Amino acid sequence: MFWTEELFGVKKPIIAMCHLQPMPGDPYYDQEGGMEKVVECARHDLLALQNGGVDGVMFSNEFSLPYLTKVRPETVAAMARVIGELKSEITIPYGVNCLWDPIASLDLAVAVDGKFIREIISGVYASDFGLWNTNPGETARHRAAIGAQNVKMLYNIVPEAAKYLADRDICQIAKTTVFNNKPDALCVSGLTAGAETDTQVLTQVKNTVPDTVVFCNTGTRKDNIQRQLSVADGAVVATTFKVDGKFENLVDEKRVKEFMDEVRKMR
Repeated sequence: MFWTEELFGVKKPIIAMCHLQPMPGDPYYDQEGGMEKVVECARHDLLALQNGGVDGVMFSNEFSLPYLTKVRPETVAAMARVIGELKSEITIPYGVNCLWDPIASLDLAVAVDGKFIREIISGVYASDFGLWNTNPGETARHRAAIGAQNVKMLYNIVPEAAKYLADRDICQIAKTTVFNNKPDALCVSGLTAGAETDTQVLTQVKNTVPDTVVFCNTGTRKDNIQRQLSVADGAVVATTFKVDGKFENLVDEKRVKEFMDEVRKMR
């Protein structure tokens, strides 16, 4: 039995993203609406996701565009405030994602009792955000130093808007990532948020590392989730839950329920 079944209580869990609005320091922060607006939008999405029946939720600074690879402290502080205010209303397992900084993500997880993080933790990439380097050894040691050994680490091995600098195929990357880093899960993505993950790539990764949890990380919809879950051990889902299926909108509870109805047919 994978750890996911123990944590979420189901096979092939759906982790829904709770995308936080721009926060202080972000280029598109709404100073007039302030942090109260950020909290209220997050509360709306959290409750819609929970009412819709998802298995877990992950809080992310998704609208902190363009992203940093070293997140600033004001972002971590703002995210901690939002999650802290909502904590009494959270009824399902939750994690965090400070884009794109695994150290900041671990710090936030420890502060708010998050059960998992998802990040780019290993590899070197050419990306829209510049040359993107990582230091998985430093991240692993920081995890131990702050007492985060029980925080599950989901390694995104196909980062959005970026390409691995070395000429290596996805199976090689999956195999060596598992050997060198012992990730709790691998996440396989499409090109951008909302872009469908290639089922053939998912299959290749899962066949390469059958004893490791593999998540479909982007682009699942009501019409493809059964196909994706026939291969993947779960999915991280966001855009399809939004009003009209648009990335920038708030969550539509009806769309969540319809999606989860399809998921339950798989289980």
